[in-house]
Amino acid sequence: MFWLLLRRNRNFRHLWIGQVVSEVGDHFNTIAVLSLTLELTGSGMAVGGVMLSRTLPASIAGPLAGVVLDRFDRRAVMFVSDLLRCAFALLFILVLTHRLTWLLYVLSGLLMFASPFFTAGRSAILPKIAGGEQLHTANAMTQTTAWLTLAVGTMLGGVSTMRFGYEWAFVVNAVSFLFSAGAVWRLRSPDGHFRAARAQVEPHSPGSFYRDFHDSLRYMRHTPLVLGIALIWVGWATGGGAAQMLFTLFGQRVFDAGAAGIGWIWGSAGFGLVGGGLLAHRIGPRLDFPRYKHAVTVLVFLHGAAYVLFSLAPTIGWAVALIAVSRVAMGANNVLNRTMLLVHVPDHFRGRVFSTVETMMHATMMLSLTVASVATDYYSARQIAFVAGCCSSATAFFWAWANAAGKLPEPVPQPVDEEPAYQDPVTPA
Repeated sequence: MFWLLLRRNRNFRHLWIGQVVSEVGDHFNTIAVLSLTLELTGSGMAVGGVMLSRTLPASIAGPLAGVVLDRFDRRAVMFVSDLLRCAFALLFILVLTHRLTWLLYVLSGLLMFASPFFTAGRSAILPKIAGGEQLHTANAMTQTTAWLTLAVGTMLGGVSTMRFGYEWAFVVNAVSFLFSAGAVWRLRSPDGHFRAARAQVEPHSPGSFYRDFHDSLRYMRHTPLVLGIALIWVGWATGGGAAQMLFTLFGQRVFDAGAAGIGWIWGSAGFGLVGGGLLAHRIGPRLDFPRYKHAVTVLVFLHGAAYVLFSLAPTIGWAVALIAVSRVAMGANNVLNRTMLLVHVPDHFRGRVFSTVETMMHATMMLSLTVASVATDYYSARQIAFVAGCCSSATAFFWAWANAAGKLPEPVPQPVDEEPAYQDPVTPA
């Protein structure tokens, strides 16, 4: 199914190739920045500070990104986002020449401020380039690819940073964004644009932008399934935010494995997510709506339970295995929930809904990171990870209660293009 989709759908093929290259490069940057932060400061709190500097700007940019994506050509917005990220990624080289820690915070913030314009845009544009029966497969492939590049990118990033240095990682990241920009620009639409289907475009005033965002919040509040899915991501972020720092501490301090250890733990998380994406792609079409909701309960609980066991792992081998199990569950849950959003959220709300969900998640991650960073001065990394896992598990009980109480009815599915434009002809094998 994945291979056939790439062969037949020109637009999706370009988007996917750009995604592969840019995300591998992005993870080179992540490992290099986290390792460099520890090298310059020797502080776990500083690592948490860098992750906060990445999370806060993304939370601020989210509402603006959603409105922009629902008002303007989504392809153009994604293209500009890639060019800006290319420039910011190159500027990280200044940290190596000036050895100024504050540059890590500033440049990380700028890089992540530009990201929601691309990531939410990619989700919002997907039903237009891969509608009908292709949508679930395209969503599963997009998410699975993101996690596979996490696994490969973090492992390669950790090993290559140790061998070739930080400058190499920053240059690879910048070039990858430039490649992605070229791939996005090659997307084509029979309408000549990728703007949202809207009956009326209001004036571009600050007041109208605020009303656009407020309308999306009202839509989510009155659509329980969409709000529930958003809260699932919030629940994950209560523990997932701390994990952004804990993986570094476990790899470099708890198991004394250096940058390579960080890469192995992040890589296992990535491979686990890939397995979860493949699992969701297989079972998704077989789940009716009630079974989908029960599956979410099981998967969220399994994710949190494996995270708790990770905190107790005696060796890095056990840690890698348990994080992989945790991420299989979360990966399957993510694909199933995103498919539900793509199917049920109207096109003219899609950019705002995805960016709002990301904003809620990033804001929770920021809070989780803040608490975990401060806690490193008082508690061990294992104790912090144990609490984070318990927080993630609790989300399953809230979802199960809402489902049992009948508070998660299915919204009316939205129409999508049954035959996306720019399909390539099928050639004999």
